[in-house]
Amino acid sequence: MWREVPDPRPARGEVVIDVAASAVNRADLMQRQGFYPPPPGASEIPGLECSGVVSEVGEGVDGISVGDQVCALLAGGGYAERVAVPWQQVMPLPAGLVESAAFPEVACTVWSMVFMAARLRKGETLLVHGGTSGIGSLAIQLAKAYGSQVVATAGSPEKVQKCRDLGADEAINYRTEDFARLRADVVLDLVGGPYLQRNLEVLNIGGRLVVIGLQGGARAELDLGMLLGKRCSIHAAGLRVRPVDEKGVICRGVAENVWPLVSAGAIVPVIHATFPMSDAAEAHRVLESGQAVGKVLIVS
Repeated sequence: MWREVPDPRPARGEVVIDVAASAVNRADLMQRQGFYPPPPGASEIPGLECSGVVSEVGEGVDGISVGDQVCALLAGGGYAERVAVPWQQVMPLPAGLVESAAFPEVACTVWSMVFMAARLRKGETLLVHGGTSGIGSLAIQLAKAYGSQVVATAGSPEKVQKCRDLGADEAINYRTEDFARLRADVVLDLVGGPYLQRNLEVLNIGGRLVVIGLQGGARAELDLGMLLGKRCSIHAAGLRVRPVDEKGVICRGVAENVWPLVSAGAIVPVIHATFPMSDAAEAHRVLESGQAVGKVLIVS
């Protein structure tokens, strides 16, 4: 149900963005279902990313001006016509005004977890689960751009081929093949519990498991002997509840290291569908269906 709310005003250190586009994320679906409330102080309106035009600038903000076209990582509010956001989470556009809304959440997640936390290096192998998801489609392209090998899982022959089209060196259908036969230095996982032990089996000596989602469940048993024997580590974190300064470091890293690859065409936005904001419910249904490849955008 749509309703009128007061226009946001920028607090110190914030800017207000007139939203051109946002995107649907799994977190939005969970919030709608009552499982993922926004952090204290954040907008209760869904939407964890946006692109648009700066319309107001609060005190204590340098380097951002009214009229700038930008994109931003949000703790909420992207489904509104206007949103207030800390300046540290505002980035220049990597692509066109609308398609840039496909990037902030996925780029910040992949950069912070795969490259900052797990420190994927050139020549290493990354396993991406859900290779045609918004996260997966960006992770494949970014890892390849940085000289890594990529293997991916997907849920249909068509999605397996899409992973290969995006640059994956190998892709398998997890419904018909056991991914535990694969080998990788870093695993990017959004399934959680049911995959935990098999992810560990996949990892090479010194490997790193990155857990960013719990779509399959939050609990599992783990063979600690294998973890010790392989000298592996597990990194688990989200973006939404991180402090603003921490998000700012991530956003600066993305602007410096990911956006140039977008500008050069080494990374392209993968957009499954675009809906008007008034059809956000239909956009949610498309993402929930499991058929989407890449991002689902909603446009003001």
